[in-house]
Amino acid sequence: MYVDGFLLAVPEKNLDAYRKMARKAGKVWKEYGAIDYVECVADDVQPGKVTSFPQAVKLKPGEVVVFSWITYKSRRQRDSINKKVMADPRIAAMGPPNAMPFDGKRMMWGGFKSIVEM
Repeated sequence: MYVDGFLLAVPEKNLDAYRKMARKAGKVWKEYGAIDYVECVADDVQPGKVTSFPQAVKLKPGEVVVFSWITYKSRRQRDSINKKVMADPRIAAMGPPNAMPFDGKRMMWGGFKSIVEM
C-alpha cells in the first residue's frame, strides 16, 4: 500500500467550506482509483513542549488541525491517479491555492510506503 498524508490548519469558520471542498476532491480521487480518502479534524490534540501537531502547522487562535490521507495500491498507481486528478476540470474549478479555505503555506504532505499492515 502507498499513502499520501497531509497535515494542515483550517480556520474554524472555514471548516464547512473545507469539508465541502474535501468531499468534492475525494469523489474525484476515488473515481480515478484511490482506495481510501479520509479527512479528520483534531479532537484530542494538545500543544507539546518540543513538538506537536499544533506546533507543526503553526496553529493560530480560531484554527483547527486537519490530518488526512489517501491510500493507493502502489506508488505507481498513486502517481497515475494524481496525474489524472490534477488534470480533472473539477479540481481546477476549486480555484487557485490562495482561494482555498486554509493557508496552503502551512500545509505539509508527502508520500509514504507501508511497512506494517494488519
